[in-house]
Amino acid sequence: MALESEQRPWGSWHVIDDGKGYKVKRIHVDPGQRLSYQTHAHRSEHWVVIFGMATCVVDGETIVVGPGQSVDVSVGAAHRISNMHSEELVIIEVQHGAYTGEDDICRLEDDYGREEEAAHAAH
Repeated sequence: MALESEQRPWGSWHVIDDGKGYKVKRIHVDPGQRLSYQTHAHRSEHWVVIFGMATCVVDGETIVVGPGQSVDVSVGAAHRISNMHSEELVIIEVQHGAYTGEDDICRLEDDYGREEEAAHAAH
C-alpha cells in the first residue's frame, strides 16, 4: 500500500504510518515558509522537531523549539508551524483522534490564499 505524500506551497508532507485513531507524518518546511494558521475538530497533534528550528504558534502563544523538542496541540486549538531560518525544517507529526483526514482543516489565515478554497469547499 502506497502511503500519501503531497507537495504544498510551503514544502511537503509524507505519511509514515496510518491506523485506527492515528496518523504519523514527516513534514518538511522550506526556509522562510509557514503552514496556515488552522484548527482541527477531530484530532490533536504532537510535533517533534527532527532538524532545524520550528517557530510554533498554539492559541496565540509562540514557542520556538529545536531538534528533539516537541509541542502538543489539543483538539480545536489554533496552530501554525513556521520556519524562520535558513535551513530546512523537518518535523514528525503524530495525529491522534477519531478522524485524521485532510479535510479536517479549518484555515484561519493562509499565506497562499487557501482559506478561500476551504470556505468555498464547505459550501
